[in-house]
This record gives sequence, structure tokens and C-alpha cells, in this order.
Amino acid sequence: MVFDFFGAKKKAVIAMAHIGALPGSPAYDAAGGLTKLVDDVLCDIEKLQAGGVDAVMFGNENDRPYVFQAPLEGLAAMTSIVERVKPHLTIPFGVNYLWDPSASVAIGAVTGASFVREIFTGVFASDMGIWQPDCARASRLRHSLGRDEMKMLFNINAEFAHSLDQRPIELRAKSAVFSSLADAILVSGPLTGQAVDQSDLRRVCETVKDVPVFANTGVNKDNVRDILSVASGVIIGTHFKVDGNTWNPVDSDRVMRFMEIVETLR
Repeated sequence: MVFDFFGAKKKAVIAMAHIGALPGSPAYDAAGGLTKLVDDVLCDIEKLQAGGVDAVMFGNENDRPYVFQAPLEGLAAMTSIVERVKPHLTIPFGVNYLWDPSASVAIGAVTGASFVREIFTGVFASDMGIWQPDCARASRLRHSLGRDEMKMLFNINAEFAHSLDQRPIELRAKSAVFSSLADAILVSGPLTGQAVDQSDLRRVCETVKDVPVFANTGVNKDNVRDILSVASGVIIGTHFKVDGNTWNPVDSDRVMRFMEIVETLR
């Protein structure tokens, strides 16, 4: 299925714009403050846009250890950063506050995001404890804020976690569309930067016909051909970084080489 959230782009590439650690998290650089966070993410976005990606997604990947409920200082800071960066964007953007669905929707709604990503459904045993997202609350918040057109991308197999729902992944995906109104389904690997199980991805793509299906982690120039032969698009962060390290800045050459391959597939 064509990912038509922004201009009916075929085989869409959403690139991560990882914001540095936010206020309230242990790694926050208080001396640099929000100004450094803005400057650093702007540098990454400049490279991603020049490389030809279709959209960017702001994420607080550096806020380790992760939480299920966004602290107020983190929520306020991420909203401010996105607003300050927006004038420099020439492509659509999304938001993901790890791992809080309602915070992601709130930030996305007020900043004008085209989409948000999160774990919206399921129950997981995770590094952070038992994980029970509240999809209904997030969906109702989107409606209350007047942003029904903002798409909700459902990551259905959480990183750093194991699903306690033993239904096959393709059935969980189909159910998320039917019962929770998912606008897109994302299939992930076990950790950030690790590839999806391509058999899982294929089964989900063969089962879910009403919305796009994306590979959410571990996409690189070596596996993107196989992944895009079945998926509607990809979300990519780690492979675009210097030396393929999640915590490094974006590498312009990596972005351009990857997008050259994608263009041949389109």
C-alpha cells in the first residue's frame, strides 16, 4: 500500500531526528541547555533533508532510562524544541516521545506534526517493567485537540520488551487496525538498530491490507531491497549515523547512499 500521509510517496523513508537528552533525564546537559539541543538536531536535519529523505521524526532516544509517563519538564522541552526547529523544515515531520503515547500525541498535535509513533496497544514484559499502553486515551486526546488528520503509527512489537500477548504478530497487527484504528503498522526488531525479522514483516504485510506497513528498526543499505519488496516504507535512525552508532550525529554520505538505493526501488 502507498504511504499517502504526505504526497502519496511510494516506499517512503522516515528518518529519525534524535534530540539529545531532555531536562529531567540523567544525561541532560544543563550547561548547553535547550539551545544546544536545538543546534544539534538542526545539524542532523540539514543533512537528512539534503540527502532526500521524505519525512523526519523527532524522538527523545537519549532519555535513558526510558519512562512510561513523560515528565512535565521533558514534555515542555520537546515541544519547545520542535517549535524552534519547524521553520527550518522543508518536509513533513512526526513526533515520538518514548514511551508515552499521550505525550507523543500532545506534542504532535500542538506542533502541527503529520504523524506520531508509539506503542499504542498490547501488554509487554520490558526493561522498564510491565508495559500497558492506553491507546484509547491517546486516540481521544488527538480528537479533543482537533487533530483527527494526524496519523497514529502503531509499533506492535516493542523494542526492549517481549509481548505477553501470544497471538501471532500478524493477528495482533490486524486487530490493532480493526479495534484501535491504527493508521499504519510498524514492525520492529528486538532493540533499537537491530533488524526486523523479515518473516514477521512478510506475514504482517500479507495480512494487513487496509493500512501501510513499515519496517521500524534495523534498516540499512544491505537489507532495504528485501524490506521494501514487501513493506510500504521504512523508519531509519541508526544506519544514518556516523559509524552506524545510534548515539552519533547523522552522516551525510550514509544518507545519500541509502537514498540512491531507494530511488532505484521506486
